[in-house]
Amino acid sequence: MKSSVASLQDPAFESWLETQLRHSATAMLSSISPVSIVKQRPGFGQTIRPLAGAIVASPVLADYNPDPDYFFHWFRDSAVVIDALRLLYAEGRVGDEALQHLHDFVRFSLDLNRLDGRAAAAVEDRSACVAPELLQYLREDHDLAKAFGDLVAAETRVNPDGTLDVCRWNRPQHDGAPLRALALLRWAAGGHLDAPLLAQVSELIRFDLDFTLRRWREPSYDIWEEELGHHYYTLRVAGAALAEGAAWLESVGDTAQARRCQEESRAVLRLLDDYWVDERDERRERHERHERSDDSDAICGYYRSRALANGRPGPKALDIAVILSAIHSLGTDAAHGPADPRMQATLERLDALFDAAYPINHGRGAGHGAAMGRYAGDVYYSGGAYYFSTLGAAEFCFRAAAMGDDARHWLERGDAYLATVRAYTPAGGDLSEQFDQRSGAQTSAKQLAWSHAAFISCVWARRIAAAACQAPRGR
Repeated sequence: MKSSVASLQDPAFESWLETQLRHSATAMLSSISPVSIVKQRPGFGQTIRPLAGAIVASPVLADYNPDPDYFFHWFRDSAVVIDALRLLYAEGRVGDEALQHLHDFVRFSLDLNRLDGRAAAAVEDRSACVAPELLQYLREDHDLAKAFGDLVAAETRVNPDGTLDVCRWNRPQHDGAPLRALALLRWAAGGHLDAPLLAQVSELIRFDLDFTLRRWREPSYDIWEEELGHHYYTLRVAGAALAEGAAWLESVGDTAQARRCQEESRAVLRLLDDYWVDERDERRERHERHERSDDSDAICGYYRSRALANGRPGPKALDIAVILSAIHSLGTDAAHGPADPRMQATLERLDALFDAAYPINHGRGAGHGAAMGRYAGDVYYSGGAYYFSTLGAAEFCFRAAAMGDDARHWLERGDAYLATVRAYTPAGGDLSEQFDQRSGAQTSAKQLAWSHAAFISCVWARRIAAAACQAPRGR
């Protein structure tokens, strides 16, 4: 594996990073306000014409033939994308177009809050326009009728024309509002917004913080929209939004609400401490059985990703979502962030899991990290690897390099994950959702906006890490 200094001086690698960054910026922008694309869902009697401000998960039209239909505005994905747009704007890669996109996104998001599923559910015989074979996927009236008030923000996704999703889907999901608040708080902190836009941004931030205050203790579906319970990722981004929101509220003179957000943020972090799975006892027993005594007190365990509503531990306890939470909710505290040794131990466990599970990781070349998926036994499309998982692992390493004492090690490790992404990225730079764990071929949704956003934020973090690596260290 190359050293960090050597990797930073590798012209071919640096050239690829720049080329891919340009492509990812262009590709991600195609998912923002895709008003020229019309989506037909004849089986549901729908013609979807996106509004300005909508962000689709993928602009490539599909109908599970075989690629999935991702022409929806996901609350989570759109927050990740609007935050990556901020990075492009800060670097000058996107100019005033970015501010217009932000304005449209905020306006679109505020307008969603006026949706009322009760009216949609009251439409007589609304199933008449649905093809018989698709009736099993039509959302039930009682579920649709729940979508009003702040519960619209728990919808997981909406149509990009600003209407409610009428498909059966796992709801509620509570990570979208805090993620959006975090992205908007960072936009506001940049000092680039004029007074009218800042006022709208502030209105949406307050809505999202209020939602998070009310809902963070309630069970919801996980980041993958599969299991109902309490989830590390959702809790972590909620805690971060409340902490950053508290500082912002204090700065605008709302001391009482700031105090409430700060208190609830601390409550979230205390709860997350209980998600640690300590495996030292098991390790000590194994060492004693083999009459070893080496390093039995080292950190041994991981943060579990979920606590299911029925109390079962679940097979998805070890999940890349925990690592993603650390990079999506960056703050100044070390706990539950990239500098947290327990988070680093969680990455070690995930790396070992996917290194063993995925054939494309077997016999990989020097300087290449493991292709990373979501969790053990994943069966969605190819079952991983995911671009945003592997890029998330790389960004975690770069963030650890910038925050910790072993910058060179973490920079080198992040570059190894990036080398694997490079190996499975076609020359044109397109990024799907997954690349097959056996062949490496791209699978699932094409041109996933989250994949491109993950590349953008990863390269941004790498530059910060490189500066930290080259800076002289004090005593």
